Amino acid sequence: MTISYKTYLPEESELTVQEVPLGTPYLKAGAMHLGKYCEAQNNEFMLCRSETKDPRACIKEGKEVTSCSMEFFKKVKATCAAEFTSYAMCLERSSSDFLFSPCRKTQSALDSCIMDNMNLERPHFGYHCLPKIHHTDRPKPLEEKPAYLDNPKARKLQELPADFPRDYKSWGGAGIHQGHGGAI
Repeated sequence: MTISYKTYLPEESELTVQEVPLGTPYLKAGAMHLGKYCEAQNNEFMLCRSETKDPRACIKEGKEVTSCSMEFFKKVKATCAAEFTSYAMCLERSSSDFLFSPCRKTQSALDSCIMDNMNLERPHFGYHCLPKIHHTDRPKPLEEKPAYLDNPKARKLQELPADFPRDYKSWGGAGIHQGHGGAI
């Protein structure tokens, strides 16, 4: 997107939200449950981004995603803090690239705690890759017709003119070195 002096940019106060104050191991430890918990808000945000192709139009939806994430991690902290911390520490300390495989026991403990206290089941592997239909109350954005379509010079012909060549012979053949005389 090209920006000019006429482009509206939101004020910093519009963009300022409380961020999720967690590091990589904690975000990775809660990612699967967070994706399920905030699925509706995240889908609404991504739909807005793909339809409008302008991040300025989706500030409200982005704030909703961030507030949902904050709400999720506050609930996890209130109900499953010990299990969550042990799983995140296992991810951080067991390998340099935060592999899940060495931490299946602590993952299982966190999954059962979240299921018992928040009634949120861990989604199966590949859940977030499945195609889904998202219903929204937000109206579909209007597609602006390019200005050149209104120009009479650029208007497409409704039909070919009567003197338009109808065979390849008048064009010199279908190929450069074809000896077929225009008949294919």
